[in-house]
Amino acid sequence: MTAPDEEEQLELLPPPARARAEARKAKPPKVRKPVERAAVDPVARVLVDVPLAHLDRPFDYAVPATMAVGAQPGVRVKVRFAGQDVDGFVIERAATTEHTGRLQPIRRVVSPEPVLTADVAALTGAVAARYAGTRSDVLRLAVPPRHATTEKESSDPAQSIETVADGDAVAHYPGGTALLDDLRTGSPRAVWTVLPGDDWTELLAEAVVATAGAGRGVLVTVPDHRDLDRLDATLTRRLGEGRHVVLTAETGPAKRYRAFLAVSRGAVRVVIGTRAAAFAPVRDLGLVAIWDDGDDLHDEPRAPYPHAREVLLMRAQETGCAALLASHARSAEAEYLLRTGWATEVAAPRELVRERISVGLTGDSERDLRSDPAARSARLPSEAHQLLRDAVQHGPVLVQAPRVGYATRLACDHCRTPAVCTACHGPLRLRGPARPPECAWCATPAPGWTCPECGGRGLRAPVLGDARTAEEIGRAIPGVNVRQSSSGERVIAEVDDKPAIIVATPGAEPVARGGYAAVLLLDTWLLLGRADLRATEEAMRRWANAAALVRPVADGGRVLAVGEAAQPGLQALIRWDPAGLARREIDERVSAHLPPASRVATVTGEPDDLEAALPTLELPPGAEVLGPVPVEARDARDEEQVRYVVRVPRAAGTALSAALQRLQAQRSARKLSHLRVEVDPAELG
Repeated sequence: MTAPDEEEQLELLPPPARARAEARKAKPPKVRKPVERAAVDPVARVLVDVPLAHLDRPFDYAVPATMAVGAQPGVRVKVRFAGQDVDGFVIERAATTEHTGRLQPIRRVVSPEPVLTADVAALTGAVAARYAGTRSDVLRLAVPPRHATTEKESSDPAQSIETVADGDAVAHYPGGTALLDDLRTGSPRAVWTVLPGDDWTELLAEAVVATAGAGRGVLVTVPDHRDLDRLDATLTRRLGEGRHVVLTAETGPAKRYRAFLAVSRGAVRVVIGTRAAAFAPVRDLGLVAIWDDGDDLHDEPRAPYPHAREVLLMRAQETGCAALLASHARSAEAEYLLRTGWATEVAAPRELVRERISVGLTGDSERDLRSDPAARSARLPSEAHQLLRDAVQHGPVLVQAPRVGYATRLACDHCRTPAVCTACHGPLRLRGPARPPECAWCATPAPGWTCPECGGRGLRAPVLGDARTAEEIGRAIPGVNVRQSSSGERVIAEVDDKPAIIVATPGAEPVARGGYAAVLLLDTWLLLGRADLRATEEAMRRWANAAALVRPVADGGRVLAVGEAAQPGLQALIRWDPAGLARREIDERVSAHLPPASRVATVTGEPDDLEAALPTLELPPGAEVLGPVPVEARDARDEEQVRYVVRVPRAAGTALSAALQRLQAQRSARKLSHLRVEVDPAELG
């Protein structure tokens, strides 16, 4: 750990700044007044906010005597680096340094608030190593931006949690009560498969109360703000006001930083939030938990692309705290934890599952559409149409439509040839009932489209969006209130128990008071047709989350899926066997050497860059390099890129990440273009 020398700093400067610096260097040096150093531990090791991989290490700086008290581990500082002042964090004070030259002094202490705790600093290093990234990128996720006004406020003193977990919400799960007992005294690790009809927020609240009641900290992450609002309301009711905080960027910079400071100061020891909350500096951490770990919202879209589940599991492994993964479905990673014995299973008996939910299946056949005029108007199988008509008389009905929009794909009504744009050959779509067809790529209208194969002018929509589905259901079942809940647009959080049909896209399904009278899952083939490793697993997760909102069988609740009976994912849904499907997925991935049984990384860049870089990559024994595969450009201005996949045995995963880090550092030192590296990516294509 050495301070950057002058030559290294000059190399980092852009040409104009480098020329000015060299001109200043040519002048007679000014006599600098010596800076008096701190009497105790005069050396500070600083993590500098520089995104260059070859400089991703602590640097030693001198601590002036005037900053001896303020420049403590964890505080923000300004230091001189590459001819300019940059931000950094002090991670350690020391008495000596290995640097043989003169140490540059710290320029100033930005704030005396220690916002980077020792355990979180170690965690950021471990996450950067795991995902072959830089610590500066991870630190941006772990520590929110400073809000000076909020920092001057004092945090309320910690309040004791006297609520006791009664265990009633988990009594019907074998092992559920024992898990709560273990959370009070030990550090159990469990994968919890939540029954349809159970309020998952109540189950997590029981685990939170059991752990926090014993005086230990708790950290829970959920996919999005709707889940966060539900869990926040439940914990407020169970724990009382001010005994937990919500960490999410959506609350705004001041409120988010206020909540973060309450946690780092130890005023609050129960934290809930979205993916970035996985780094929260919780004191005396006793439990990390995650809801629906298979949701892709837990996957960070910014480098180095860590997954909240993996960050929490790393914290559990490092600190020895308890870990809980809860969901209606089950991810392959959660099943792998059970298979390796790292965690134990908490699930309801089959008898209780059959009492809670019954899933039927119907085919999407042209015969049904021809024989039933009403079903034809809604483009639904007759059984699905009948279910809607009957169930809506007893309460709200949920219809899951996989696509957002109106008619997302069009085809010739006569010969079924896909309708494409004459300008760019992109697919045509409809965005509304009174609008002409237009290209989904270039938005060119096509009001007079003619089929190039048969000359037909009629169009049909083989893929319907939620808006068109809602419109056609409204025509087929007149007099019924039809509402839409679409991801990113018109999301409804909750509906009452009045008769209505709710058409929702996956992930935007509102909760119904008392449960839905029926749930209809449309176009299951769309979710299964994704060209991705996790297509079946992800389809099961989305179906299960929607179906779990139905009323119990005894209260008349029904679930109907439209699809092909031979598909393994639909078979698992009919049996309500997410564990069985997860075991099947694991077996297939073990045989194919895919995650989580193996470690996989993708390296994406321009062809010439990758051809030059891969021979220098020092791969561990047993590594396989697959590719290259062309990467679809997001924009016409994007350069052509390709992707290689590197696969190693799971035991060699650490060595693979280290090799990729070295590759990035070598390229950074030589000022070569950055390669996009993803370790265990959420999507492999």
